[in-house]
Amino acid sequence: MKQIARLGFIRTLWATVTVLAVVLVLGATPALAADDAPAAAATEQDPEARAILMAMANFLAKTPAYSVTMRSGYDAIQADGQRIEFGEQRRILLQRPDRVRVEVMRSDGDRGMVLFDGKGITVFKADDNVYARVEKPGTLDSALVYLVRDLQLTMPMARMFHTGFPQEMEKLLTAISYVEEDALFDVPTDHLAVRSAEVDMQVWIAQGEQPLPRRVILTYKNAPGQPQFRADLSDWDLSPKVAADSFTFTPPAGAEQIPFLAPVRQKGSLPMQKGGEQ
Repeated sequence: MKQIARLGFIRTLWATVTVLAVVLVLGATPALAADDAPAAAATEQDPEARAILMAMANFLAKTPAYSVTMRSGYDAIQADGQRIEFGEQRRILLQRPDRVRVEVMRSDGDRGMVLFDGKGITVFKADDNVYARVEKPGTLDSALVYLVRDLQLTMPMARMFHTGFPQEMEKLLTAISYVEEDALFDVPTDHLAVRSAEVDMQVWIAQGEQPLPRRVILTYKNAPGQPQFRADLSDWDLSPKVAADSFTFTPPAGAEQIPFLAPVRQKGSLPMQKGGEQ
């Protein structure tokens, strides 16, 4: 049986694009240029679309606490060019200025968790019953940057949870257009197409007083095979019940603590994973 390569896709893109690229560089898809596309979609700098996008970014940056479920899929481009999708689901609990809990399940059943308690970062891998911790006092913003840039952990769209999200959006987007009002979600959403030099993005944002992102598609147009990352965000709760131990890690029986080693990678290299490997 052919062995399927599972690309360390998100980790790779942090290195080859920029730590901000996973959600901050955005874009329009080729379909929007089709003759039957809505006229508004051809506008590169649509003021209405920009206002909707920035309202979403500012709303997230200023919300003091929330929880959300992110179900995502990403492409692993094989050596023969075939595109294989792998998936993950994350339950995220965030409390500013210095708390986050991320529970992860991959499509192969592997489970894990990332915790930041304002003093240090703990990462747990349930299948192997191992965990690692590094002391890193500070804010959630600084912890997110450290996790992704220094430890190169897989945290899709991490900058969406950063308070600097609106400012980075303003700097990096080069084009934005309004596609349509989408009626297929449980609430009406605005479908936007946004572009940067490296990544094209489509985003669906709920209308109303809570402009929350409901779906995101990223196309890495300069990467081999133009892989995509897709995420559906659901079960938003802006007043989550936070238990006293929500951000405390208690090792399970028999759990082993291991060193927290940041990966070493040659510049420009694209590490790959075999199916089932972390």
